[in-house]
Amino acid sequence: MIEIDRITKIYDDVAAVDSVSMTVESATITVIVGTSGSGKTTLLRMINRLVEPSSGEVRINGEPTSAIEKHVLRRRIGYAIQGHGLFPHHTVARNIGAVPELLGWTKEKIRARVDDLLTLFSMDPAQFRDRYPSELSGGEKQRVGVARALASRPDLLLMDEPFGALDPIIRARAQQDLRRIQRALGSTIVLVTHDMEEAIHLGDRVAVMDAGRLVQYGAPAEIILHPATDFVAEMVGGVDRPLRLLSLAPVSEIVEPGDAAGEALDSHTSLRDALSACLWTGRDAVPVACDGALVGRVTLDAIRARAAGPQ
Repeated sequence: MIEIDRITKIYDDVAAVDSVSMTVESATITVIVGTSGSGKTTLLRMINRLVEPSSGEVRINGEPTSAIEKHVLRRRIGYAIQGHGLFPHHTVARNIGAVPELLGWTKEKIRARVDDLLTLFSMDPAQFRDRYPSELSGGEKQRVGVARALASRPDLLLMDEPFGALDPIIRARAQQDLRRIQRALGSTIVLVTHDMEEAIHLGDRVAVMDAGRLVQYGAPAEIILHPATDFVAEMVGGVDRPLRLLSLAPVSEIVEPGDAAGEALDSHTSLRDALSACLWTGRDAVPVACDGALVGRVTLDAIRARAAGPQ
């Protein structure tokens, strides 16, 4: 668990981060979102002391980070940035194994960890272990960058706009990979983005920053349904709010008994995609399957009711 307690950073008499307090639960993804200059990256960097706070305290599992030597702290915290930051003259294996090597792991242990992570990221170790960054696609570089940040089994992974340089299709895949891997490993992740869509898609909780202040912190559905300020409402987007709400829920939540024509949707499909399927085919209901067996249907009326939110 990370406790951020009234943390402040002042530059030239201006508060870049202004008395922010929040708690990040273990094994969750927390996304910090805001416009340029909102203080989100400064807040992230104060967690691993790349930026020293002017006042306030950060505690990881109850221990103040100020009591830990910087190099020791940073070896306990993974850090992934936009553009991946790989060492260009090192192989993929050496990039991923950089921190474990600093920690004194054996060559056999490092090799096993590298292969495990490559496999987890759907990259065949035999194919990718000895490649150099210049031989990878943008999406592959980003996956290796995240794998490197996870290599030493850190208590925490910090990510600063990690997918900002990727095209939309690769970015969506990278987000799916991150969510899948976070669930598999039980990692605690704090991620910074300027993209509310990404924040809502990835975050268990979303922290909205504006002019150095934390203006709202809550579950994605709470942010969408009950924006705390006009700024948050603008970030969420008035017209898009119902669609964003639908993207959070699977069809299994509103499946009902009955039949419907057409190809069945998997029960994990989002209600937003189910709405698209209804509108695209002109149907008022679509069948739903779980593990290949039909379990019912979801109707257009039920999807619209969910999009409207609680009355």
